[in-house]
Amino acid sequence: MPLTSPHRSALADQVIAQLRAQITSGEWPVGSRIPTEPELVGQLGVARNTVREAVRALAHNGLLDIRQGSGTYVVATSELAGVMNRRFADADPGHVAELRSALEAEAARLAAHRRTPQDLRQIDTLLERRESAWESGAAAAFVEADARLHTAVIAASHNEVLAELYADLGGVLRDFLRADVGEELRPEARMDHARLVEAIRSGDGERAAAEASAHPFGCRLTMPGRGA
Repeated sequence: MPLTSPHRSALADQVIAQLRAQITSGEWPVGSRIPTEPELVGQLGVARNTVREAVRALAHNGLLDIRQGSGTYVVATSELAGVMNRRFADADPGHVAELRSALEAEAARLAAHRRTPQDLRQIDTLLERRESAWESGAAAAFVEADARLHTAVIAASHNEVLAELYADLGGVLRDFLRADVGEELRPEARMDHARLVEAIRSGDGERAAAEASAHPFGCRLTMPGRGA
């Protein structure tokens, strides 16, 4: 069902647009729980049934996940991202790693030639945050920091199509990285991203691509027949 339906009231469509804007703007990031139904009723000034209809429509289109007894969570920032999440939920982790490696290698190659001073400042900041997250020992914080660093490298490629595709796959990639990292960080699995950043800074596209493809995930992916 599309987000705009002839069988749905115009008011419900307006509420859907408002909720969707809060998701796509990042006000409600992926993984976060949105306000409760009574809270949304109060914020939006509409009936409970209208809010419920809007939330169900966004869940149907893959942006939200309604979890009984827990709440409603953001799982994607666009309809395509929602489709990607569902389509690749059971994909082979090795295949996902190969796809990410290919995307990030090309993005790093482009970033080495197209990055701006502002891009480099952002990448440096996020590299520091990634290192701090690792030192803290918090696996969830590390996964988020690692993902943000790679997203900044993608953005520095200044290829809008590549950036949008990567964003649509973001939920899938985070899920597999989260599963790979596990509940705790393993010292033997640490991978240094400083060389990747330095290659981008120095304008060495080939070295940047090689560094990016050497570690498609923040840590080593456990593959069938291989050690962790």
